[in-house]
Amino acid sequence: MTEPAFHYGDWEPVIGLEIHAQLLTRTKLFCGCETSFGDPPNTHCCPVCLGLPGALPVLNAEALRLAVRASLALGCDVQTTSIFARKNYFYPDLPKGYQISQYDEPLALRGKLRIDSDGGDPRDVGITRVHMEEDAGKNVHQPGGDSVVDLNRAGTPLIEIVGEPDLRSPAEARDYMKRLRDVLMFVGVNDGNLEQGSFRCDANVSVRKRGESAFGTRVEMKNINSFRFVEEALDIEIRRQIQALERGESFVQQTRGYNADKKQSYSLRDKEGDEGYRYFPEPDLPPLTVDGALLGEVMRRLPETPDKKRARFEKTMGLSSYAASVVCGHPRLAAFFEEAAMLGAPKTTPTKIANFIQSEVLRDVTTDGLEASFPVSAGQVASLVGLVESGAISGKQAKELYAKLRGTDDDPKSLVDALGIRVISDEATLRAMAEDMVAKHEKQAATYRGGKTGVLGFFVGQMMKATQGSADPKLASELLREILDTPADGGDG
Repeated sequence: MTEPAFHYGDWEPVIGLEIHAQLLTRTKLFCGCETSFGDPPNTHCCPVCLGLPGALPVLNAEALRLAVRASLALGCDVQTTSIFARKNYFYPDLPKGYQISQYDEPLALRGKLRIDSDGGDPRDVGITRVHMEEDAGKNVHQPGGDSVVDLNRAGTPLIEIVGEPDLRSPAEARDYMKRLRDVLMFVGVNDGNLEQGSFRCDANVSVRKRGESAFGTRVEMKNINSFRFVEEALDIEIRRQIQALERGESFVQQTRGYNADKKQSYSLRDKEGDEGYRYFPEPDLPPLTVDGALLGEVMRRLPETPDKKRARFEKTMGLSSYAASVVCGHPRLAAFFEEAAMLGAPKTTPTKIANFIQSEVLRDVTTDGLEASFPVSAGQVASLVGLVESGAISGKQAKELYAKLRGTDDDPKSLVDALGIRVISDEATLRAMAEDMVAKHEKQAATYRGGKTGVLGFFVGQMMKATQGSADPKLASELLREILDTPADGGDG
């Protein structure tokens, strides 16, 4: 049990997140326009995107498969029939004057996601629903005060994942948001790119006295686009609400934004209820049916979620919980580790490979959405760690070789031979060195013999330093221990 990161005295926050995740399709939800980011404005538009009269939407089948996949990965019940609905509101980035979404009959219901609670223990957070909808365009506010609209994003397939108000701190909200992104990335539904807006968060938050069951007045924080900001914005908004209530003030349900530079939340508008959007069934789309055949197909092809992959790495490969979490930090990193472990089997243990990836490789890995760039290949890592385990090179030498291998396709064993690298493993040679080392450091030897056996590490380090990392560390340690455990002549060595 760890100490909670946020303290609010007698007050308890109540938080629920709504996640908007763009689906990884080549084309938009209801037309054949390309989904893209960074292209010239308004170059991927058609009469459907623009809401021109007579243009009819046609559902993207791949978007449906991905939405079903996400729902299954989150443990939701996928509904046999769901309904698209028009969500009516007027905004410059919404050319039709309405958004095609889902309302009272969504694609999936009743899921859950496991997080680390504020106290450190794992617990499940409920997911109310998953529904499909189209993204809006993008308003671009220019320095001179003018605003322009880019409709390239309009019509991009989204799923909205509505969480239950089960979160009780900004730290829990951050963990939920990150774990949800990891799930969607690992199952290939979303690229997790917060900077480009393909994964966005709206946070609903209220406060109440601890022990109360009634909800307070809810505020919605819009379009939070980083893990740090969701934690920061919620903490600031929670404190704002608490201060207002303690002054005896009341406030209305509203929508607020967050200014990261000023560390302030600010009012955008009073929050409308659902009735303000005048939802009604989309007349140009029939009811959406997910039959057993489609559900079975998606389920058979469902990739492992991060939790299942971590559990498998711990159970079948012997990784610690921490190591499994590190190598499962990104889908490509998990695949890299698994490939290296497979190539190194059966002589190289997966735990050694995971440790080497953590200590050496990880700092040089760069990620961009679902893509990752590695400085060496999985085969090079397997070979390098295998050379250490076989005793051909030391751990220190492996680190030096790794630096030479980066950005090349060189074979580690061939490089060892070419450089003439070897490990000193002759017992007589190492014993003589160990005896000399103990004799030179009488004070440390006396400390060891006085019961502080941790000093052994000092002697091993000195041996490795003297041999420039070439001594067999295991044999050196054994010989040093043997010599130090032998009483010194004269009693105190």
